[in-house]
Amino acid sequence: MQVIGIDLSGDPCNPTGWALLQDGIFRVKELYEDSEILLETVSAKPMLVAIDAPLTLPKKGFMRSVDQEMRRRGYQVFPPLFKGMKMLTERARRLVKKLEETRITVIEVHPLSTRRALRMSLRNWKRIQEEFLKMGFSGDFQKTQLTTHEIDAMTAALTANLHIQGVTESIGDTNEGFIIIPVRKPWWKIQLSVISLSKP
Repeated sequence: MQVIGIDLSGDPCNPTGWALLQDGIFRVKELYEDSEILLETVSAKPMLVAIDAPLTLPKKGFMRSVDQEMRRRGYQVFPPLFKGMKMLTERARRLVKKLEETRITVIEVHPLSTRRALRMSLRNWKRIQEEFLKMGFSGDFQKTQLTTHEIDAMTAALTANLHIQGVTESIGDTNEGFIIIPVRKPWWKIQLSVISLSKP
């Protein structure tokens, strides 16, 4: 089972975090152009791709119903029409269209909310890497301190992994889209199921 997490940047000049999770092992890198992201993602033939970016627009007004519900639950997301988010949303929608043309399933995630739901460290990047190690994962992140984009991509991939296992919830609706977050549960209580179901 291969899943991919993408921490997408709005501008191709800025790095996008990309993480492949297979059999409990992470392969992590930074990419830039759409062509790079598409080539790496499609070549991996993932079961699921999780993107940290709004994938839909509100039907009316400033916020989608999913953004409102996330905020009501204490997850601080930025709506697609928020200042600086429109370019990101447009780029994400273009990529999703290309990925879906190759029959790759894509979900919208929010890594900070994933870490909050799992009671992981939120922005202590060194500690987050240590938590991934304690969950039993291995890979590139064991050797060096990753960038924030790479760690968010890992978190997105973890969300995709949990989604396949059926331990996530879909917040939102079919009208304006969903954001996938884990069921609220401490990360140290899900570690065994994560690893066992990551293995073939």
